[in-house]
Amino acid sequence: MDLQLPPSLYVLVSLFGAAVVLTWRFRETSAPVTTRSLLIPPVAMSTGLFMFLAPQTRVPVSWALVALALGAFVFSWPLARSSKLTREGEHFLMKRSPLFGWILLGLLAVRFALRSWVEAYVSQLQTGALFFLLAFGAIVRWRVSMLLQLRRLRAAA
Repeated sequence: MDLQLPPSLYVLVSLFGAAVVLTWRFRETSAPVTTRSLLIPPVAMSTGLFMFLAPQTRVPVSWALVALALGAFVFSWPLARSSKLTREGEHFLMKRSPLFGWILLGLLAVRFALRSWVEAYVSQLQTGALFFLLAFGAIVRWRVSMLLQLRRLRAAA
């Protein structure tokens, strides 16, 4: 069974997701950063890997590795560059980058362009699986870089 959804639904869901991430990101800058707060998003997102139990979402391992690598080494780079931690008293806070919103919108535009291209070769479910892996690779690498930054700041304190 191949589930076909209208492209406008993908656009609406993606825009909603972008709005949620922007709101979350701006709220995140007012709360102290902890090891736990850095690790929860990728750990929670990892539950999405269960999608690969469904045969319709499976892709060749080489494609999965390419999607993870693109996320980790290309898409995480602007996120990591725009995320800085600072120490304020006893707490460590995320310093808000004025470019983050533009970076997120740029990544969203690239995602839309890539999605159309990828979907010409594989099913919608496989396309979703590949983009999940891309996002997962980016989130894991971004959060690990922030965790290392937090550890360096704590060691210097």
